[in-house]
Amino acid sequence: MSFWAVTFLEYWKRKMATLAHHWDCMDFQEEEERPRPEFAAMAPSIEYNPVTGVKEPYFPERARLSRMLTGSMVIIIMLCVVMIFLVSVIMYRGIVSVMMYRTGSFVLRNIANISSSMVNLALILLMGQVYTALALQLTKWEMHRTQTQYEDAFTFKVFVFQFVNFYSSPFYVAFFKGRFVGYPGHYGTLLGMRNEECGPGGCLIELAEQLFIIMVGKQLISNVQEFVIPYVKAWQQKRALNKVRGTQNSQEPRRWEEDYQLVECEGLFEEYLEIVLQFGFITIFVAAFPLAPLFALLNNWAEVRLDAHKFVCEYRRPVAERAQNIGVWFNILEALSHLSVIVNAFLIAFTSDFLPRLLYQYKFDNDLNGYVNFTLAYAPPSYTSHPMCRYKAFRDNNGNYTLIYWELLAVRLGFIIAFEHVVFIVLRAIDWMVPDVPESLGLKVKRERYLAKQALADNQEALLVSHRGTLTHTHCKPPLAPPPPLSCCIIDLPKKQCKVICLL
Repeated sequence: MSFWAVTFLEYWKRKMATLAHHWDCMDFQEEEERPRPEFAAMAPSIEYNPVTGVKEPYFPERARLSRMLTGSMVIIIMLCVVMIFLVSVIMYRGIVSVMMYRTGSFVLRNIANISSSMVNLALILLMGQVYTALALQLTKWEMHRTQTQYEDAFTFKVFVFQFVNFYSSPFYVAFFKGRFVGYPGHYGTLLGMRNEECGPGGCLIELAEQLFIIMVGKQLISNVQEFVIPYVKAWQQKRALNKVRGTQNSQEPRRWEEDYQLVECEGLFEEYLEIVLQFGFITIFVAAFPLAPLFALLNNWAEVRLDAHKFVCEYRRPVAERAQNIGVWFNILEALSHLSVIVNAFLIAFTSDFLPRLLYQYKFDNDLNGYVNFTLAYAPPSYTSHPMCRYKAFRDNNGNYTLIYWELLAVRLGFIIAFEHVVFIVLRAIDWMVPDVPESLGLKVKRERYLAKQALADNQEALLVSHRGTLTHTHCKPPLAPPPPLSCCIIDLPKKQCKVICLL
């Protein structure tokens, strides 16, 4: 999946270059953008633009940085709120687990994990809506000059929050749950409650369950929203227009009037965010949930048709805007693809039983006979008088770590370093082998530049010939001002008109 992610991004670079050339946006730079209307209306002063030399609205950079710093503090506070909700879900799961355990039913015991994942999904969706509205107001307050700067700042804020919002619970299950349990007689606690332990099969199964509920649940809810919400908005808008119109116009509405009754397009931000979050699910946690790419494929197959119907039949035609690429979204995708390599290395090393089994096969038995007994430790004699009280850990009878634990830790760290370096080397090789611009497109761009230079040279030559012919029949006066670096003269033309001809 890591190789696929990088290969996908490399070929997406080629696709972006092809689209940018097709729409004549390859040389589109941020300096060409005019200030946003909101920025122009709220800017406190007007100054010369050092690039264009034209007066335009201006907002001091120091004041903008101060506002961005204040906004960052608000973001950190909201991330702390997400952590509080995560701890609440953990405590809820612990309380329900105790209640279900007393029933003695294995099926009821799993209700704690499933119900906590559903509660977590509901909190995720709720906080996502709240924070998106907050990020929008913060970004407006920061007074970004161009639309590109505004969208990049808004996108980064929302993604940072949604990343913590969606991935904090899977990260907790993958890397923290069951790590601070302690041992019999010295159990770790959180707010007076004993820390959670992984099930007998380890945390990988629980992580897969949680990823399934969060990822597939979000996809189903998003698809239902995309199908239902446009209909509801269209119905409300038609109802409001009918109230305003009343019985004034009883004739059949014209095509443009029907188009005006459609819902106004709100942009592609939500579509980008949904796909990028899905990209994170199928790359970061693929070692724990290998079926994630399949569910993503099925979701996207339905998503394409829903979006086609929504944009063609339910929304007004969007206003086109020039863009050279997808902006900060591509940087986010690259960061997720690199993060996935590190996270999957830690998942394989610390969460799965792959390396403990490998070490046992190498040191003791290739057929894994006695492996379960190898992973269990005896409870300290001071804790219980029962000689067969066992728990999963690499500790001695006094609760201290054994030599096997440190050997296994060294193997895990060595595996992470080796895995990470090998994968990153292959990724760099893929990056080197796949050019960012297709060869055919590169030749086409070079040909266009050559023809443009040739046309400019021919045009300049024709002008020079024409101007030299004019100079032979015209009396040139001395220049009115000291001549610039170019050779200039003033020519008397009929009807006492003057013209400056610069000879290159």
